[in-house]
Amino acid sequence: MLDRLQTLEDRYDKLNEMLSDPEIISDTTKLREYSKEQSGLEDVVQAYREYKDTNSQLQDAKEMLEDNLDSDMQEMVKLEIAELQESKEELEEKMRILLLPKDPNDDKNVFMEIRGAAGGDEAALFAGDLYRMYSRYAEQYGWKTEVMEASSTGVGGYKEIIFMINGSGAYSKLKYENGAHRVQRVPETESGGRIHTSTATVAVLPEAEEVEIDINEKDIRVDTFASSGPGGQSVNTTMSAVRLTHVPTGVVVSIQDEKSQIKNKEKAMKVLRARIYDKYQQEAQAEIDENRKSAVGTGDRSERIRTYNFPQNRVTDHRIGLTIQKLDQILQGKMDEFVDALLVEEQTKKLEQLGE
Repeated sequence: MLDRLQTLEDRYDKLNEMLSDPEIISDTTKLREYSKEQSGLEDVVQAYREYKDTNSQLQDAKEMLEDNLDSDMQEMVKLEIAELQESKEELEEKMRILLLPKDPNDDKNVFMEIRGAAGGDEAALFAGDLYRMYSRYAEQYGWKTEVMEASSTGVGGYKEIIFMINGSGAYSKLKYENGAHRVQRVPETESGGRIHTSTATVAVLPEAEEVEIDINEKDIRVDTFASSGPGGQSVNTTMSAVRLTHVPTGVVVSIQDEKSQIKNKEKAMKVLRARIYDKYQQEAQAEIDENRKSAVGTGDRSERIRTYNFPQNRVTDHRIGLTIQKLDQILQGKMDEFVDALLVEEQTKKLEQLGE
C-alpha cells in the first residue's frame, strides 16, 4: 500500500509541475484533464503526507526512550507514543478507504425522478414530501435545485417530478436513494384514523456530459405539442412542449415545464442524455455480478429501501437495518445519518472484497 501511495504522491507532484507549464495552461482540454486528476489525488496524498509525518514523529519518540530520561519524562514520551500510534493506525485505515476504487460518477450533478406509485393521492403527496426533503438537503450543501418537469395533483403532491441538483459530489451523496420509498401514516382524508401505506419511487441519474456519450441527432425523433398542465396563459395555445425519442434505445423524455420550446428542448436533451447514460451503465453492471456485490442493495428501483412511519416518528433503511426516530428532522433534509451509514456499509463491503 505504501508503495502505491508513494507513486500517487509522485504523480501529484508531477501534475503540479505540468499545471504550471505555459503550453498546458494554453490547452484547455489538457488543463481541465490534469486539474481534475490532481483534484482527485489531493485527499489521499494529503493523508499520506500526514501519515509520513506522524510515523517520523513516532520513530523520534521511540528513540528518545532509549536515552537516559527521568521517570516523569519517560511517562510523557510513552503517552506521546501511544497517541502517535493511534493516529498512525487511524491514518492507515483512512488511506485504505481513500484507495478503494472510486465511482467515476461521484463528483457529478444528478437528475432525480420521483413518481407517486401505490396509493393514489397519498402517494403523490408523499412524492412531494420526498422532493422537499431532497431540496432541503441540497440547500445544506449549497447545491442548486432546478425543476425540469413536474406533473402536480390538485391536492398538492406530484404524480411525477424530475429535477436536477447541481453541486460537487451530489451524486456521491444521493446515489443511495434509488428505489421504492414507503410511507405509513393517517391521510388527512381518512375519517376513521386508519394508517395507510403508500409508496413513491426515486431514480437517481448522474449527469452525462456530451464527451461521455455520443448521441447522433439523426437517432432522435422530436415531437412538439401543446402544454397540458400548469403554466399560465400559454397552456394549450402554443406548441411549446417537447417530446424526444431516442430510437435505438427507446428512451423517451417529455418536457413542458417552460413556455419556450427551445428551453424545453434543452432540458429534455439533458434528461435524455442522463437516461441513456444510465441505461448503458445499468446494462454493463448487470453483466458483471461482482459489481453488484459491492453495492448497497441491488440498485433495482422496484426494491423497497426505506419506510417512513409517521405515527412512530421513525425512518428505517431496510438495506442496512438502521432505524432513526427523527422522521420530522429527516423530512427537513437532515439525512446525513443515513447517507454516512450507507457510505460506510459500501466501503466495508469493498474492503472485504479486497481482502478476499
